[in-house]
Amino acid sequence: MLSTLGAGAAVASLLLAGSASPTTTARFGDDPPTGKITITVATVNGSGCRPGSAAVAIAPDNTAFTVTYSEYLAQAGGGSKPTDSRKNCQIALNVHVPQGFTYAIARADYRGYASLAPGARGLETAGYYFQGQQQTARKSHSFTGPYDANWQTSDETDIDALVYAPCGEERYFNINTEMRVDAKSADPKATSYMAMDSTDGSINTLYQFAWKQCPARH
Repeated sequence: MLSTLGAGAAVASLLLAGSASPTTTARFGDDPPTGKITITVATVNGSGCRPGSAAVAIAPDNTAFTVTYSEYLAQAGGGSKPTDSRKNCQIALNVHVPQGFTYAIARADYRGYASLAPGARGLETAGYYFQGQQQTARKSHSFTGPYDANWQTSDETDIDALVYAPCGEERYFNINTEMRVDAKSADPKATSYMAMDSTDGSINTLYQFAWKQCPARH
């Protein structure tokens, strides 16, 4: 199920009911719950994800969710505007999980396409945090021209460093990503760009859940 992200209100609702087939390994904590999971979008902001240009879906086995972008592109050179060289996107998700469980994001995989002239550089960064908590250290991945191909990066957190949502509380999970293109050292007539999408629309961003059972309340 794929829902479009809208501005402001929670307009995307992704439901999963019933018997999942747990596939999460020990590295990512406990087996995922078999009950219903709902992801609603609280807010979406940024120059790289205008309202209506991103979508979110949850995996049938409760182990991951996907964000797909259609307009997330940074470019420089060739007459591009200075503001085109940096694009960002922050999505706040409200993740409803079965009672007795909490979750963390163990891994994030990013994919897209880049066309960088000789001397140009591209940069993708991401950070994550729960509402009311400090943002995790941002992780960055750089690319150097000449480059004209699909790209993929992964951010993975060791199991002992995972940050879980507080048990028994609903907190927004925030995903903050950014892409930059620097073409100062490239031919000024050449356009360099980096996109978190693809020409066929199949490129997406995958976030891997890590599940943990909450302590029993007495």
